[in-house]
Amino acid sequence: MLISIKGAWCLVLGASSGIGKAIAEGLAREGVNVIGVHFDTGARAEKVAVLVEELRAHGVEAHFFNVNAAAEQTRAHMTARVAELTGGDGLHVLVHSLAFGSLVPFLPRDGHPAGIGRRQMAMTLDVMAHSLVYWVQDLVAAGLLPPGSKVYAMTSSGTTQALPSYGAVSAAKAALESHVRQLALELAPRRVAVNALRAGTTVTPALERIPEHAEFVDEAALSNPHGRLTTPEDVAEAVVLLSRTDSSWITANTIGIDGGELYAPGTVWGARPSAGPRDDSEEGTR
Repeated sequence: MLISIKGAWCLVLGASSGIGKAIAEGLAREGVNVIGVHFDTGARAEKVAVLVEELRAHGVEAHFFNVNAAAEQTRAHMTARVAELTGGDGLHVLVHSLAFGSLVPFLPRDGHPAGIGRRQMAMTLDVMAHSLVYWVQDLVAAGLLPPGSKVYAMTSSGTTQALPSYGAVSAAKAALESHVRQLALELAPRRVAVNALRAGTTVTPALERIPEHAEFVDEAALSNPHGRLTTPEDVAEAVVLLSRTDSSWITANTIGIDGGELYAPGTVWGARPSAGPRDDSEEGTR
């Protein structure tokens, strides 16, 4: 059944920039109160105060915490804060959008005299994949994921594609999707839906840290059949739509939000005029 989400609460892990920020903004426009966790310093940390005021301008509560979302102490503290802020009612939406990992190739090459180390690999997997499980465990134990709530984890096409520096992150995203499926089945009796959201190529601070991002972005822009890249707002819109229900029947999926980018072969589709499909009827008869 479709429901109003006005007055509900969301927790966004990785809320200060990129897709996490857009999701927080999209949900706030729908009247959802926002709890944001981020880990920033300097100018980006200063921008969070502006973001909080922008969210509150929609008439919702917004509380942001600049802490390490992957730390056990953070989860314990934030679980208590979620209970306090929501009055014990818990969350309607949990978003896992943590993008902090090692961008070092597995083997030595130019610019990298040594390949990735054990600690770097473990950290990437822990932050970008395993932390989803730990957050869900703590929130469920505290009774803060009630029936009808939604859990979203941000994944990428890196689970099936490879870039020179993306190996550890690719492994983390593959593990994340596996965790989503497992959590979805274990949470099904509680009527909590868990899905991975696979955004298309989206220009975010996280993407811009990838050494090969410029070439990757150019290729994606040419190949996407819509003639453009995915935006954070595209993803936020999908989260809002999927959250407007108390059903848990859409669960255990990896949902593509990419305009068909993953399945477009090379630049074939991008070569078409953006105004619409080409009429090849006469050409085909010659």
